[in-house]
Amino acid sequence: MAQHGKRYQEALKLVDQDKKYMPDEALDLAKKTSRTKFDAPVEVHLTMGADPKHADQQVRGVALLPHGLGKQVRVLVFAQGEAARAAQEAGADYVADDEMIKKIEAGWDDFEVAIATTDVMGKVGRLGRALGRKGLMPNPKAGTVVAPGDVSRAIGEVKKGRTEFRLDRSGAIHAVVGRASFDTDKLVDNMASVMQAIMAAKPAAVKGNYIKAAALSASMGPSIKLDIAAVSAMKSK
Repeated sequence: MAQHGKRYQEALKLVDQDKKYMPDEALDLAKKTSRTKFDAPVEVHLTMGADPKHADQQVRGVALLPHGLGKQVRVLVFAQGEAARAAQEAGADYVADDEMIKKIEAGWDDFEVAIATTDVMGKVGRLGRALGRKGLMPNPKAGTVVAPGDVSRAIGEVKKGRTEFRLDRSGAIHAVVGRASFDTDKLVDNMASVMQAIMAAKPAAVKGNYIKAAALSASMGPSIKLDIAAVSAMKSK
């Protein structure tokens, strides 16, 4: 078992392991237990009642964060014609041409989000192997495959701040809600947006408890258990 350092052990003393915290309490505590030298991401961790082995129980979506993620997001856009011009005007960091597509096939990935318009997906499809394993492949379920007329909106949402969530193979969801430097109120607002999106994405095939356990932590910080009812009831303003 990995041994945690002195700073982690000191942070752990601040957490009552027998308590399930309200969201605002937990987020405030996550800030206090963040002992990294960088501005640590704060992430919510959910053990779900959905079975990832069943296609009709997949949980995936996007939450728009009112206070962003606290970092600059580099956006690459696959588009052509008027949509490509609109992408440049909307602040895309890169608008892919044939030469850039070849660079991506060779391993280049100096961006965090890729957006594609529907009319170029035939060309983008060949990049599935290069982008898919890195989680960068445009996907309509993640809101990154859009109609040509929606490209400016999609770029704006990504630049403002959004987080994707999906059920992993272990039946869990992990989603970033902000940074340890954020005010607690802003973290609460962001987390409410994430939870509302996750609750809205509940598949009809999931019976019983949708969320079985919930916790959050700052990166490299101790886990803080959450009150499931309170977390499930969170609503964005």
